[in-house]
Amino acid sequence: MWKSETQVNRIKNKLEAALRKDAALLVFGASSHKYKVNEMLTAKELADWQEKHNVTLPEPYAQFLTKVGNGGAGPYYGMYSIEQATSYTDANALTAKCVLHPRMTKEEWNHLTKSLISDEDISDQEYDAARDTVMGGMLCIGTQGCEYDMYLVLEGKHRGKIVYTSDFYPDRPFFFVYEDNFLDWYERWLDEIILDYDIGWFGSRMPGDENTLIQVYQNAPDEEIKSKALEGMFKFKNISQPTIDFLKSVAEQSKNERTTAIQLICKNSFDEGRGFIRELLHSERKEDFLKALQVMNWYGKPFDLTEFTKVILQSLDRVRDVETLRHVGYVLESSGMITLQSFAPFLCHTDSDIQIAAIYATRNCNNKPENWETIEQMLVNSDKEVMKNTILFWGVVPHKELLPYYKAAWPEYKGNINFREKFIGCLKELHLPDDYFEKE
Repeated sequence: MWKSETQVNRIKNKLEAALRKDAALLVFGASSHKYKVNEMLTAKELADWQEKHNVTLPEPYAQFLTKVGNGGAGPYYGMYSIEQATSYTDANALTAKCVLHPRMTKEEWNHLTKSLISDEDISDQEYDAARDTVMGGMLCIGTQGCEYDMYLVLEGKHRGKIVYTSDFYPDRPFFFVYEDNFLDWYERWLDEIILDYDIGWFGSRMPGDENTLIQVYQNAPDEEIKSKALEGMFKFKNISQPTIDFLKSVAEQSKNERTTAIQLICKNSFDEGRGFIRELLHSERKEDFLKALQVMNWYGKPFDLTEFTKVILQSLDRVRDVETLRHVGYVLESSGMITLQSFAPFLCHTDSDIQIAAIYATRNCNNKPENWETIEQMLVNSDKEVMKNTILFWGVVPHKELLPYYKAAWPEYKGNINFREKFIGCLKELHLPDDYFEKE
């Protein structure tokens, strides 16, 4: 049974504790609300609003408005006042039926939002009606920034739950947070600030401390719950040695959760994860190779990666996609091991996206003029995007054999002052007149 008065008092105390913990207002959104709430609604004001809009608010949220504050401090950029919430919610959607649910599949979502996503001929009126169907029965109570908002379900089986929304995309149903009501969700936000968790994605990860999440994992009835339990550990800035030992056992025993466990180990203690990184790099699975690169890029840069960079250079022939190539570049960048010679197969690739990724990875190589033949081979059949990125990240490489390619590109970029300077700089290095590219 939900205890409103006791929880409301806890929340008031925790707001003060959160401000003490985050006095510098470094938590995302804190500089906007400063842990201050607005003046509370009176019971009459709440009753008048509910009567006017023909809506009865879920009790925990109503308690917040009348006993904590009418908006103000809260997750992300804080809570809207009831007046703001109303203005950000379409009136037709406010009293509609809520059709969303926590177990909504991608197929259900795609069917529900089909006209919003793929119907280019839909009229404004039809679009609004379809949108109200998706957003029906919910009140917009705050924003996370950009296109992300927070809604409160007003009716139906999931009344009182918080839903995180974004724009309408295929295969991306809106996310229901774990808590059953507003105050539980709000109090968890305060708890995680006080405990110094990483709350950049607050509410999207499973709640609980290390021991709780380990127990959830061990008792999980299916792989989905196990996965969510491990994902919940990313909110910890540091984890204890017993938890690292637990994650090692998961990495050794679980095929499905192996890479997540390795990522968590390396996030907290990269040296303890070295053996696993080594295994991933030597794995025949391209997914493992990419995960090793990602983990090194995210967590390994402060450490000595020499043993790994040598393996990566020896394995460049395994790189077949843009994402893997990008992370190869990220990891090798600080090692000084990237050369135009070693990246020549990517620079001269038939896929322009791979070429562009290779151009970015080799942007700091100092021997470009010496490798003009590789650059010429790259430019012979390249498209405009490849040339654009070459100039953007390399400049205009000063070599006489490359001048015909730059001359052909000159009309495209001579009006851009930044690009123009790169062209003129090349001519100066080659002791050619500034109008060289203008001449027939």
